Amino acid sequence: MADVNYPKVQLLIGGEWSSGTSGRADDILNPATGQPIGKVPHASRADLDRALDAAQKGFEVWKKISPFDRYKTMRKVADLMRQRAPEIAKVMSLEQGKPVAEAQGETMLAGDLIDWFAEEGRRAYGRIVPPRMGNVAQMVIKEPVGPVAAFTPWNFPINQAVRKVSAALAAGCSIIVKGPEDTPASCMELFRAFVDGGVPAGVVNLVFGVPSEVSEYLIPHPVIRKISFTGSTVVGKHLAALAGAHMKRVTMELGGHAPAIVFDDADIKSAVSILAANKFRNAGQVCVAPTRFLVQDGVYDAFVEQFTATARAIKVGPGVDPESRMGALVSGRRVDAMEGFVADAVQRGAKIETGGKRIGNEGFFFEPTVMTNVPKDARIMNEEPFGPLAPISRFSTYEEVVKEANRLPYGLAAYAYTRSGKTEAALGQDIESGMVSINHHGLALPEVPFGGIKDSGYGSEGGLEAIEGYLNTKFVTTASV
Repeated sequence: MADVNYPKVQLLIGGEWSSGTSGRADDILNPATGQPIGKVPHASRADLDRALDAAQKGFEVWKKISPFDRYKTMRKVADLMRQRAPEIAKVMSLEQGKPVAEAQGETMLAGDLIDWFAEEGRRAYGRIVPPRMGNVAQMVIKEPVGPVAAFTPWNFPINQAVRKVSAALAAGCSIIVKGPEDTPASCMELFRAFVDGGVPAGVVNLVFGVPSEVSEYLIPHPVIRKISFTGSTVVGKHLAALAGAHMKRVTMELGGHAPAIVFDDADIKSAVSILAANKFRNAGQVCVAPTRFLVQDGVYDAFVEQFTATARAIKVGPGVDPESRMGALVSGRRVDAMEGFVADAVQRGAKIETGGKRIGNEGFFFEPTVMTNVPKDARIMNEEPFGPLAPISRFSTYEEVVKEANRLPYGLAAYAYTRSGKTEAALGQDIESGMVSINHHGLALPEVPFGGIKDSGYGSEGGLEAIEGYLNTKFVTTASV
């Protein structure tokens, strides 16, 4: 699309934009073509030191600003994101691959998230505890934990960053975000809105670089008091261990492998429509995407037929093409991963109902893929696919499907479709997952919790629970003399 101007990517440190001092910059690729569209600068150790100093100074300023005034500034930022959404969405689509409509929805949601956290910051209440003696007062006070180091992924370059930044700022913290090198420009535009909205210098800082080098320097640093990470379980466990060694508070939003259960009494048309839309959104590169489709015997054949037809009809193409309903994967490594999952499943006896191959020789496109007869020992039934692959298996009984849903160490999201109130209630209790959505896809709203259990992490990045991770609880007791 000729009218997309890809911006120059820069670091934001202490309120100033720069290319840093390392001299290193890597290519940013357009997933639709595989060709470079820009460069992402890497922060040097000196740049990180400047960011740490800026975050400490920014925290000293920001924590003294009243929650009401912080709220007013954040509301300005939210309005800027909405105003700029059409242009930011084009940039995101160009660098990430998703259709512009999806990118614009993500950018608009950022405004809602900033608004929500701005409001919650005004309600970070303490409490008065009734004393046992008449001359004693007992107060519980909420205080910002301090400067935050956050690490955000490429699949939702604004959504994942804005949750961390908004919660931190609403609580009174400053933050350094190590943004995604694959999709840096749209993340940078989020930070531009915070600067233009009037957030003081040093309160928000954005760096890029080799993830391991940045994390292993920032996390142990004494300035940093809180860590927030979104990414793979393997990396999350490593960073959590590093943070634990230095007694840093941590929020971890890690991988998932969400079961999508369809019972015999479900509305099949509705289930197919909702599950297909959410399976192939962002080309399946979504941590809460349905990834293991478990369908009861009585509706199995009908579900497979309708779901396959829906997948086959999805128009795949460049995200900037208005006709595209699914864009490219973010990189060639994701295409290689999809080919590996498919080859392994087929070797073990799986049947390809549709898709299964990369599309063309330009860019990183892969067909929406539906597989049946996939054995439980196939890689795709045990490893998060993070792509447009839908393995469908059948089940007979409630007990059988709950056992399968809970079999893996993941516990981020789960979905189910049924008309039975009894089954709905039982699933809410029996499914081991941080989020369970029944008969619709109701996750990730600003006002609801967002997070997992087991190997999918801990802590929340949504709802009133999210801001708690950025607050210290202080008890103050005084006796009259």
